[in-house]
Amino acid sequence: MVPMQITRFGHAALLVEAADARILIDPGVFSSDETFALTSLDAIVLTHQHPDHIDVGRAPALLAGNPDAVLLADPESAASLEFGDWAENADGLETVVKGITIRGVGARHAVILPSIPRISNVGVLLDAADEPTLFHPGDTYEYEPQGVDVLALPLSAPWAKASETVDFVQRVSPTTLFPIHDCTISEAAYGIYWSQVEGHGGVDDARKLGQSDTTTV
Repeated sequence: MVPMQITRFGHAALLVEAADARILIDPGVFSSDETFALTSLDAIVLTHQHPDHIDVGRAPALLAGNPDAVLLADPESAASLEFGDWAENADGLETVVKGITIRGVGARHAVILPSIPRISNVGVLLDAADEPTLFHPGDTYEYEPQGVDVLALPLSAPWAKASETVDFVQRVSPTTLFPIHDCTISEAAYGIYWSQVEGHGGVDDARKLGQSDTTTV
């Protein structure tokens, strides 16, 4: 396999470089200013509309710096965002960007509270010939596509608990995983969450990447 390069840009934001494509997923409010200065992006993909996944204040500058990037978002975000020409990403829908196929996975955000309406959330599956398949689920453990090599794992959220996190890892059964959605965890408590995944998820290659780390798979 040709190595896929993955760089974290804070919380849920990832830059995936594979098959001659550069794809940015979920640049949100926890991402650094460097994220919104990225150029030469081939696609920008949003899983859903929450601020920790799309920073509407800084994102217009990102789009201006990447005028040729394909813009994909869940149906509600695509319809409501007031900047950019966003195409709808939906469950099972495939969009080919250079050598990568971007496929939507799922439809709904996880339940936060019964009194809070569920919004749309469409996970991102990236697949290319001679490359590992990567899955970024956005904000849910509800959907698990088959054939996932690399899992970007939401580690902590108002909608999650450790037993559900570990169960999700076991159901997806990736070869490699690393954490995302973890700016809600203090540095002192981080090991509590990570040790549950590392000790009980059943994945030998569990990489504890920091907020700006890069790895290849």
